Amino acid sequence: MTTTSPAHPAVTADWVTLDDLHRDPFPIYARLRRETPVVYVPAAGRFFVTRYHDVHTVDHDPDTFTADETNSLMKRAMGHSMLRKDNPAHAIQRASYGGVLKPRAITQVWSARFAENFERFFAEFTAKGPGADLVTDFAAPYAAENLRVVLGFENATHEDMLRWSQTMINGTGNYADDPQVWEAARRSYDEVDQALDEMLTRVRTTPDDSLISHIAAFGDDEVTLADTRANLKMSIGGGINEPRDALATTVWALLERPDQLTSVRGKGCWKDAFEESVRWVAPIGMYPRQTTRAVELGGMLLPAGAKLGVVALSANRDEEVFERADEYDVFRPKVPHLGFGGGAHFCAGAWVARSQIADIALPALFDRLPGLHLDPERPARIEGWVFRGMTALPVRW
Repeated sequence: MTTTSPAHPAVTADWVTLDDLHRDPFPIYARLRRETPVVYVPAAGRFFVTRYHDVHTVDHDPDTFTADETNSLMKRAMGHSMLRKDNPAHAIQRASYGGVLKPRAITQVWSARFAENFERFFAEFTAKGPGADLVTDFAAPYAAENLRVVLGFENATHEDMLRWSQTMINGTGNYADDPQVWEAARRSYDEVDQALDEMLTRVRTTPDDSLISHIAAFGDDEVTLADTRANLKMSIGGGINEPRDALATTVWALLERPDQLTSVRGKGCWKDAFEESVRWVAPIGMYPRQTTRAVELGGMLLPAGAKLGVVALSANRDEEVFERADEYDVFRPKVPHLGFGGGAHFCAGAWVARSQIADIALPALFDRLPGLHLDPERPARIEGWVFRGMTALPVRW
């Protein structure tokens, strides 16, 4: 947190609007990185942290930058999950997830299920014919069904998962305080609790490989029912939107760059394509932290209790770290991106996302549909800043 020049009181960027961020935040972030990399944005009610090294500092200093933010939108929308806790509480609750989301379990249990789900939703997608939307007709239901299976919601459908995820995510990003957004989030909050309670009762007598079953066996001495409810809601949110958006963004990026697509096909480097996509457009674009003391960050002095917006979308395009940072380039020099967060809160679902996208969906999509291309009559659309991803991707083949 040291700088080569004296620190200054934080300044304000009152020219930043939520609408502009939603449409295209990257020009805004580029200006902030150049001029005021740590700056108060009134429209969001928090200090934006936009440079790679400052974001890395925040991620690895939880004593100064706590995840347990007061009046958190995420707490209101999903409950007080491990994502809004620091160690040791965070570590204890993360331990309740065990190895369910880790590479060994993915190889032994989940990859086969992901492959089955690919076949199901690929068939439904192609049955709709050229002009189908790869986001709504494939990526979203595929990611939702994969998550439903891993979590163990046998009493729900992938449509339920999609509704729960989107409405609660809308709540976590409801900086405009829209009452209709809160009401929709509340309904999903209650539905998830009811479905989870039913499944916890079921797996205590008939255990399986699912995350819910593992949590039920973990016990409730250190992880309460309220903790489990909040943590599962958190997993429903990130566990759908991250793989859905990374998959669709990667397909879009490669279709826009046929030379890179040809190279990726030839070399089979789908994992590189996936990782570059997460760097280029981080699905979780911003996450909150709060200062526990007065501190200097990025040349600015922040007071104790300052609410921060840690902007992974910006950090992953920091020109001081990534060459030609605004460009999608599968073959760029390898530098760790921050698209899955860092420190103790590194995304627990990162391996699940890599498996279902890089190992299964991407190579199979482009193998089965060698003529896949963007629909020339219906443009693709990408939106968002707290969460950013494709909202429309019409394709033909």
